[in-house]
Amino acid sequence: MLLNIEHHTRYVYTESVNYTIQQLRLSPQNGFGQHVKRWDIKVAGALHPSEDAYGNSTHTLVIDRPHQEILIVAVGEIETGLEVMSQHQNLPLAIYLRDTPLTLSNLAMRQFAKHFKTAQHQQSSALSAMMHALLLRVKYLTGATQVNTSAIEAFSLGQGVCQDHAHIFIACCRSMGLPARYVSGYLFTVDGSLMQTHAWADVYLNDIGWQSFDVSNGCHAGETHVRLATGLDYRSASPVSGIRSGGGIEGMASSVIVNQAGVPLLEQRRIDTVALLEHAELMRQNQQAQQ
Repeated sequence: MLLNIEHHTRYVYTESVNYTIQQLRLSPQNGFGQHVKRWDIKVAGALHPSEDAYGNSTHTLVIDRPHQEILIVAVGEIETGLEVMSQHQNLPLAIYLRDTPLTLSNLAMRQFAKHFKTAQHQQSSALSAMMHALLLRVKYLTGATQVNTSAIEAFSLGQGVCQDHAHIFIACCRSMGLPARYVSGYLFTVDGSLMQTHAWADVYLNDIGWQSFDVSNGCHAGETHVRLATGLDYRSASPVSGIRSGGGIEGMASSVIVNQAGVPLLEQRRIDTVALLEHAELMRQNQQAQQ
C-alpha cells in the first residue's frame, strides 16, 4: 500500500517565547514492512538531525529569536505491507523490561496478565487474546485521560485512548517477563476518521522476534500502520517534545491526513490559531482563579 501523509502541529503562546528547543521524532524509517519513498519536515527554525538511543531518526529544532507561534509540517510518501521485516536492535532486550512511571503495573494488572501467561510456542496467540480482553476491560474514550495518565490510572478508570492501551499492554507484558516497547506512528483509515497520530505496542517473542499489537483496534499492526518512533513509553517516543523560555500559556493542536496514493485527498481540518489562543487564555484565567 502506498500512503501519502501530511502532519501539521501548531503551537501558539499568550506571550512571546524567547527560546525554544524541541526534539522531533517525525521521520519514519525503512524496516518493519515499510519503505520511505520521500519525507520532509518544514519548520521556521534550525533542524539538527541525529539518532537517539532507541534507533529513532530525530531532529533537534532550535528557535532562538522571539516568537509566539510554531508550525511544524511533516509530509511524505510511505510504502507499507512489504515482506522485509527488519529486526535490528540497538539496545539489549533487557532494557525493554524496565518500568517507567507511565508503564508501572499494580496487583490488579498483574493478575489480569497472569491469565495469559503460557508456553513460549503459544505466546503470540495468548497475547492476541490479552489484547482483546484489555480492549473490553478499558474502553476507548477520547478525553478520558491526559498525556501524563499512567497505565495504572487508565486501567483503574477503565477508559482511555490508544496511548493508554499501549501503556497498559506494555506493563502487562513486562510483568510476564516479555520485553515490550511503545510505538508512535500513523494509521490509515478508509473514511479518514483518525486525524491524529496513533500508538501501539511491540513485544519481543523469542521464537518470532518483535510482534506489533494495536490494542485500540484489536489487531496486529500491518500495512495500514506507519511507524515513526519507539521507546519505553510515550515520553521517549512522542512525535514532539521540548522546552521553552517564556511564552505564558501554551495552546497546541495537530492534524494528520493519511491517504492512499491515487485517491483524492480529504479536506484537511484547519488548525485555528485564534481558537488556540482563546483556549490558552482561558487556561490562564482558570489558573489565576484557582490561586
